Amino acid sequence: MRKICDMLKRKDVGSIGIGAMIVFIAMVLVAGIAASVLIQTSTRLESQAMKSGQETIAEVSTGIAVFDVTGKKGTADLQYLAITVAPRAGSADIDLNETTILISDGSIKSLLTYYGWSDADLYNASVDADGQLFGTGNWSNLTAEYFGIIVLEDNDGSCAQTTPIINRGDKVVLTLNCSSGKLFNQEIPERTAVFGRVIPEIGSPGMIEFTTPAAYNDDIFDVQ
Repeated sequence: MRKICDMLKRKDVGSIGIGAMIVFIAMVLVAGIAASVLIQTSTRLESQAMKSGQETIAEVSTGIAVFDVTGKKGTADLQYLAITVAPRAGSADIDLNETTILISDGSIKSLLTYYGWSDADLYNASVDADGQLFGTGNWSNLTAEYFGIIVLEDNDGSCAQTTPIINRGDKVVLTLNCSSGKLFNQEIPERTAVFGRVIPEIGSPGMIEFTTPAAYNDDIFDVQ
């Protein structure tokens, strides 16, 4: 009888051991799944944080600087505008195909883009041999919707007609034609406040802000 009781006790102990093992294995599996979820979540958060950081750095460091705005007298008032721009210090490459000019004379607000990738007359790889800025290219082909490009400095040849990319050290002139049927549909009169921005795809825009002279006694004017 005693042997039978001992045998039954040993069977109960074995059953309890198997149950404990099952519970332990279940706990390990649950912990493993939870750890996997946490690792995946932290990886996604890390990737998102890195992407956001890179985009923020690019947005802060990239931008266009407007160095000069020069105008040329037409029939009676200011007809042509030449806006000299360059990338800001530390800026990433800037694609002028994706750059826009938002400009207003107080009456009309216009948005211009680059169309030189299709119209070769809107792009000039350098200033003409005589060095005259307003004698370079076909200004009459400029419209109320498109600006042109004249390359001043481009050591690495990145600013081409179809792929006008400007980077460190590059300087280009963005050209506008303000006359009947063109930008503002007229030449810019005296004492007119003009303001706008040169807006790259990412980064800070270059600011345009000037008031035309009280009288157009000369042909060329440095307005900003």
